[in-house]
Amino acid sequence: MSLVRLSLYSAFTLSCLGLAFHRTHLISALLCLESMMLSMYIALSIWPIENQAASFTTTPMLMLTFSACEAGIGLALLVASTRTHGSDHLHNLNLLQC
Repeated sequence: MSLVRLSLYSAFTLSCLGLAFHRTHLISALLCLESMMLSMYIALSIWPIENQAASFTTTPMLMLTFSACEAGIGLALLVASTRTHGSDHLHNLNLLQC
């Protein structure tokens, strides 16, 4: 396994662990999701170069588009929840109270 793949796998794993264990604020969950998307984007950008596959060169652009949409929706939810609940703590967000 090369050093690049090891660093990508470890970045993805660390962001998954951060999402699983540090769920106090919504902004920290969004940052963990963005780091997961960034490591997936870099992996998808490197993969066609290593395999000389020209047919998969548009896949990173599609991934980047979905990542930008996810970031926009996440920030909109952060602003909406902060306005209605007063903070971005995840323990304040309860679906049973809606």
